[in-house]
Amino acid sequence: MSQRSGYDPGIPCWVDLSSTDVGASARFYTEVFGWRADMIDDPAAGGYGMFVHQDKKVAGLGPVMDGGPRSSWSTYVATDDAAALAERVRKAGGTVVMEAMQVFEEGVMTAFRAPDGSYAGAWQARDHHGAELVNEPVSLCWNELLSRDVPAAGRFYAEVFGWAPNPQDIQGLKYTEWQSGGQGIAGMMEMFSDYPADMPSFWMPYFAVADLAATTDAAEQAGAQVLVRAMDAPPGPFSTLADPQGAPLSIIQLHETS
Repeated sequence: MSQRSGYDPGIPCWVDLSSTDVGASARFYTEVFGWRADMIDDPAAGGYGMFVHQDKKVAGLGPVMDGGPRSSWSTYVATDDAAALAERVRKAGGTVVMEAMQVFEEGVMTAFRAPDGSYAGAWQARDHHGAELVNEPVSLCWNELLSRDVPAAGRFYAEVFGWAPNPQDIQGLKYTEWQSGGQGIAGMMEMFSDYPADMPSFWMPYFAVADLAATTDAAEQAGAQVLVRAMDAPPGPFSTLADPQGAPLSIIQLHETS
């Protein structure tokens, strides 16, 4: 079991789902992944909660803010100073959409929009350090930016987080593996042309699964749309889905865990 109790600065540490229907999303991921949705019983939490698997926090869940029309997953990167990171975002040409804010006693967060239009967040941990289970079935194993402006995104994320790009050619597909400390920590590629024209660049989470075919079928039966079915990749075969509320995610049957 790949349990985590903390993350170094610059490492993606958490994902959460902003949903147009929190109850329906909770039911979908409970049915498909076997997660439990533990909602925070405090009005100040704004309807936020945690997805839990094997008593470990694996992801977050909350309503779309300001009545937004689209459900989406968000990626958060660990930092030791959220306020300083927000300043780096501005200097790199990004837009801070949430200034560094204390979240109960859990930590401090900031959220921003990159020049390519992608949204992400940074998390300065105190009591809550991020995903407690990773790289195991039904837990987070990878974060990938699908960008409409790869050069702009590349410059921005390298400057803000100090990531080093490792360009790759995967079966004719141009792919960037982001590295920190010499280790691959995230990916980036150009957004496919078959995504809706009004859909901005976005970060997509990958969740490991034990049986890709069975999980893909279960997701489809529970109301998800299969965007990519069982495509081969070096880490293992994957499928890309849009959950019943429209949030894109990928599931992957890893050849090995790390």
